[in-house]
Amino acid sequence: MTPEPSLWDRKLAENPDHSRWYVQRFRDLAAAGKDLVGEARLIDAMAPRGARILDAGCGPGRHGGWLHRQGHTVVGVDGDATLIDAAIEDHPGPTWLVGNLAELDLPSRGIAEPFDLILCAGNVVTFLAPSTRRESLRRMGAHLAQGGRLVVGFGTDRDYAVADFAADVAAAGVTVHSRHSTWELHPYGEGDGFLVAILGRSA
Repeated sequence: MTPEPSLWDRKLAENPDHSRWYVQRFRDLAAAGKDLVGEARLIDAMAPRGARILDAGCGPGRHGGWLHRQGHTVVGVDGDATLIDAAIEDHPGPTWLVGNLAELDLPSRGIAEPFDLILCAGNVVTFLAPSTRRESLRRMGAHLAQGGRLVVGFGTDRDYAVADFAADVAAAGVTVHSRHSTWELHPYGEGDGFLVAILGRSA
């Protein structure tokens, strides 16, 4: 059964140029010297040297590209082929793949080893169709190595309640290690506008 179209898919149906606009936006921000890799710096700090890292919902590759340049082995997956093309062009080195997170099965694509860290940033989980969020979390968790961690960040005002996310996490076979309100790991408080959740596989 084909997964329900994501919010991103619906945006593209309304405006086929949306992906190209998004790519150019981040190219312009990079050219202006903006800091675009705060999320990736956290992942690098959490990772052993030369870690295997999955950038889930990688977009045009700014996080995965930076992590690759720090010496990690990086795989990036995104459902939008235009964004993957931009990642290949702008950030050579990682393995960039088109794929739906609700169907994530990297061993079937020749990538058998699990990951030390999985980054799912940029409000990716809020762009997933609600019916696919739980399965996407389950599949990401299934790609973690023993002791590996999945780091998810999203705005809490984007039609994905924190309580619903917690229920999906529990049902997906992953567990919450800690919750924060920023990528600098400030403590999370109820009602904060952003959540960074560090997750691991359930025992």
